[in-house]
Amino acid sequence: MNAQDIRNAYLNYFTERGHEVIPRARLVPDNDPTTLFTGSGMQPLLPYLLGEPHPEGVRLVDSQACLRAQDIEEVGDNCHTTFFEMLGNWSLGDYFKAEQLPWFWEFLTDVVGLDPQKLHVTAFIGDETNGIPKDTESAEIWQKLFKTKGIDAQTVDIGSEADGYTKGMQGGRIFYYDASKNWWCRAGKIGDMPAGEPGGPDSEVFYEFDFIPHDTKWGKECHPNCDCGRYMEIGNSVFMEYLRTEKGFEKLPAQNVDFGAGLERIAAAQLNSPDMFKISVIWPIIEKLEAISGKSYDSHTESMRVIADHLRAATFLAVDGVTPSNKEQGYVMRRLLRRAIRFAFELGIEQNFLEAIVPVIADMYASDFPEVRENRENVIAVLVKEEKTFRQTLRKGLKELERLFESQAHSNHEAQPTGHPELVSGSTPGGELGSEATHGSRIKPGMTDTGRTHGEILFTLYDTYGFPVELSVEEVFKRDIALDADWHEQFDAKMAEQRARSQTAAKGVFKGGLGGHTMQHKRYHTGTHLLQSALREIFGSELRQHGSNITEERLRFDFNLDRKMTPEEVARAEELVNQWIAEDHPVKFTEYPTQQALDMGAIGPFGERYGETVKVYQMGVDDRIVSLEICGGPHVDHTGQLAQDDDGTPNGKHYKILKEEASSAGIRRIKAAMV
Repeated sequence: MNAQDIRNAYLNYFTERGHEVIPRARLVPDNDPTTLFTGSGMQPLLPYLLGEPHPEGVRLVDSQACLRAQDIEEVGDNCHTTFFEMLGNWSLGDYFKAEQLPWFWEFLTDVVGLDPQKLHVTAFIGDETNGIPKDTESAEIWQKLFKTKGIDAQTVDIGSEADGYTKGMQGGRIFYYDASKNWWCRAGKIGDMPAGEPGGPDSEVFYEFDFIPHDTKWGKECHPNCDCGRYMEIGNSVFMEYLRTEKGFEKLPAQNVDFGAGLERIAAAQLNSPDMFKISVIWPIIEKLEAISGKSYDSHTESMRVIADHLRAATFLAVDGVTPSNKEQGYVMRRLLRRAIRFAFELGIEQNFLEAIVPVIADMYASDFPEVRENRENVIAVLVKEEKTFRQTLRKGLKELERLFESQAHSNHEAQPTGHPELVSGSTPGGELGSEATHGSRIKPGMTDTGRTHGEILFTLYDTYGFPVELSVEEVFKRDIALDADWHEQFDAKMAEQRARSQTAAKGVFKGGLGGHTMQHKRYHTGTHLLQSALREIFGSELRQHGSNITEERLRFDFNLDRKMTPEEVARAEELVNQWIAEDHPVKFTEYPTQQALDMGAIGPFGERYGETVKVYQMGVDDRIVSLEICGGPHVDHTGQLAQDDDGTPNGKHYKILKEEASSAGIRRIKAAMV
């Protein structure tokens, strides 16, 4: 089975067991200011796991495309990717451990055909401090399942990951780990869970590449959670079983299952290959790169992995309506594309190549994701345009490089002693340059005129202009400019600072999708609906939302318009929204069959795809309906709450458009707030 076969088999398997297939959510979450991207399969489902009824019922299954931008710098080894698919199935208060674990076991061993001898599982060891017992139920289920394949599965108590490097496998098959490995909650740690928060143990499945020897640099002994590469996690069943109360933990009355499995990882396991890039939804990209460059994957592994991963991610971002820019999701997309182009230089590809690669990616997904097929030509056009733009940027970067180094070069010639300066190795961070024989940098004695080190200048060219550092070094060398001897360390230090900022920003950003659902977020979410209605009244029904972002300070709304709004139009939009707030219209939602919702005039966000039923939010009643939109919520209960404090006291605030500006070609952006 290839990856496409595994995806379809998974959806069919759970459909046969009463699950409804739901469409994937966009990579860019709608109306969620807490995160830039959909980074996990359960992220769009969390409101339903926390109690909100899902329109498709209590048994759900899907394949969710995900993107984790914080992993960009890790791509290049055999298993890290920024873009991946999560196969997921959910029980919302329906089945539990006794059904979930046997189903996944049967899917892996009987449907996919994985060797059960290479499977190992983990369970929760319990938490005495919080009175949570050991998850012996899951372990006992696993023992029975292994026995059906003639395997005597022994249990081993591990504890923490660090304990695993001391205790090792001990002939076990089922391993108990502590809460740092086998407990799920939005807070991350059991001790940090607030009262009213649900959580529970999880059970993970690992595939063993038994031909990979344990690397003792990680620890003396190997175990399933070891980082040496011998074991790879391929699936995780979260059992949302407990509720944190003021007195401790108690069982939830309705217990949920949240399961996620990495499609790419299962496909790699099916091939018995630790190299995920050899699976059927990535390898064709590699083959095309080999054909274009004339280089082999074996000799240019890292470069081809980076290009293949980044272009898959950029393609799906384009499918979901993102365009390259210098802000937010567009910035990440631009960074992915420019890193891919940068690594293409290592392959000797200096001509435009995206128009050859992107169709390969689109065609791999077209049959399983209709939105890819429908947007194929537009996606290719967007990405090819960015490549051409970047190649122009490279020329600008060369000019900037020359300007920044001009004074240093002059002073170096003044201070340079007679004779030939010593050459030192010029390999760049990440090993992105060739050998010492072909690249080098001159040792520069002393300070710089600009007060900036050369490593910092190279970082500026890389970060601001997207200018590949290896090209910077080559151009500096051509101009006979002496680089600081420690420019590597200087550049790496700036990169580390940026990475630390990115990781700090990413930490805790996604707390399950509800982190931004305060009353103020609800007010501004409702405010975007009212604004769209006002704009449609002014400009007509062709006006549509093209993105939004909500914080506690303001709302942001993007819409299609090919010109700047006049002051009169801005004032009219404010007037209408404030009128509807003052009229205090009720806000409610009703679930409808999708076609019925569309037929009755409900509008939906840009790029949205729907299942069989949808939630429609209505503001107003009878002949005074001021807004009717397909939306997942949440909203205030009545529009007057936009001008009230949390206790319902009127605060005298009014809806004010703070800024109206261009977002991109043909798209305008409004920022507004209650002031």
